Amino acid sequence: MIKRPRRLRSSETLRRMVRETRIDKSALIYPVFVKEGMRIREEIPSMKGQFRYSVDQMLYEMEKISNAGISSVMLFGIPEHKDELASQAYAQNGIIQQALKEAKKRFPELYYITDVCLCEYTSHGHCGMLCNQEVDNDATLKVLARTALSHAQAGADMVAPSDMMDGRVAAVREILDVNKYINVPVMSYAVKYASGFYEPFRDAAESAPTFGDRKSYQMDYHNRREGIKEVLLDEEEGADIIMVKPALAYLDMIAHVKEVTNLPVAAYSVSGEYAMIKAAAEKGWIDEAKIVCETAAAAFRAGAQIYLTYYAKELAQYIDEGRIG
Repeated sequence: MIKRPRRLRSSETLRRMVRETRIDKSALIYPVFVKEGMRIREEIPSMKGQFRYSVDQMLYEMEKISNAGISSVMLFGIPEHKDELASQAYAQNGIIQQALKEAKKRFPELYYITDVCLCEYTSHGHCGMLCNQEVDNDATLKVLARTALSHAQAGADMVAPSDMMDGRVAAVREILDVNKYINVPVMSYAVKYASGFYEPFRDAAESAPTFGDRKSYQMDYHNRREGIKEVLLDEEEGADIIMVKPALAYLDMIAHVKEVTNLPVAAYSVSGEYAMIKAAAEKGWIDEAKIVCETAAAAFRAGAQIYLTYYAKELAQYIDEGRIG
């Protein structure tokens, strides 16, 4: 079976995550960048307050996340070695695989979601395998599926393909099912636009393409109906959760997606959104807490049930304080 609604009922954390109406800590997912090495805690220049962590230092951050009452994290890996085959993406001892094993031992109460993409692992920075200077869609599917399986084997609770290759949800769902990971959900970056809001992330993940851009696979931001086509295709292929990315400039898409699917809808408040708020707050031009709460509420109001944000810890505090909820 491709469609298994019970997947989203398999744990208390997940059941709370997909409830349809609320703004509380269970809806928050905190992105974490993990880098190969030891004793690494590097602040990201374009994202003040966000860091790249080695696995040993990541564990201290996981403790803070857990203490804040945040139940879910999204892991992004930064390998030491990159090549054209993205071999470290699916390596048994790759950076995400290491991080999962250690984090699950120390903080089993957290829910671990992994970003499944190849841009951080390829020497050229594109999200797939190359044929000359074109991304080969179908060759990429096999590598993405192998990567997703390796994450599940290392302990991922959920996988999130973000590459925007055609057919990747079906490829990931099939390999998980064949290998008995039928209860590992797939959160699809279904509506992912080719956006200028991603620049700080590419700095953070060291994943900028060395040539060209990603417009042949990420969507044109002028298009609305194309996003719905992607949602319906991914739903047919077995996606369990649909994501819209970015969030703030695409509230119309969050609302439109909510109308056409019965799947839970996630919104990713991306690095550029975070960086703009931080920079304006440092200048004293805005009240940071007020803007963080307002933008988060906008995403939920538009229809998001799940919110990925670099402000997750602050939002958890604001929920405790009654500023948002």
